[in-house]
Amino acid sequence: MTRMTEVRIAHTADLDAATLDAARALLYDVFDDMTAEDWEHALGGLHALIHEGGELIGHASVVQRRLLHGGKALRCGYVEGVGVRADRRGRGHGAAMMAALERVVRGAYELGALGASDEAADFYAARGWQVWRGPSWAFTPDGIRRTADEDGCLYVLPGAVPLDLDSDLVCDWRDGDVW
Repeated sequence: MTRMTEVRIAHTADLDAATLDAARALLYDVFDDMTAEDWEHALGGLHALIHEGGELIGHASVVQRRLLHGGKALRCGYVEGVGVRADRRGRGHGAAMMAALERVVRGAYELGALGASDEAADFYAARGWQVWRGPSWAFTPDGIRRTADEDGCLYVLPGAVPLDLDSDLVCDWRDGDVW
């Protein structure tokens, strides 16, 4: 009999300092290029957490952002900080966390979006996330600027709003990596 992975969903405000510290440490272990800004991007929304033997082994979060598409500002559930401890990968933990967050995205937002690493692209595509084929942009303090380095790495989970995956997509401003 296969044991079901239990995912805890909690808002940042409901997590104690020890849990937040453990999540941050986990993500710094998972990602070689993790920054303080990347960690901040994962805060302020809902976290999907997986513990095993009292230890945090998986983290993902969804935060609200505004994306501009087709002349309309869309309420987006933006997925951040998806990581599973290296020795626990391949056991369905990432899929369980994403299923929990996708339920949130579908129920509370007009679309979902995320920036995928090359290694994770197939994982997201298999879950129904679609690569954004059009050009990407960001609102910046200096106006709207092209973010060509992000093209091909952005994925969306369509909702009720029709999307043209070949047109422009503009994200709101934030420090660090804007996407």
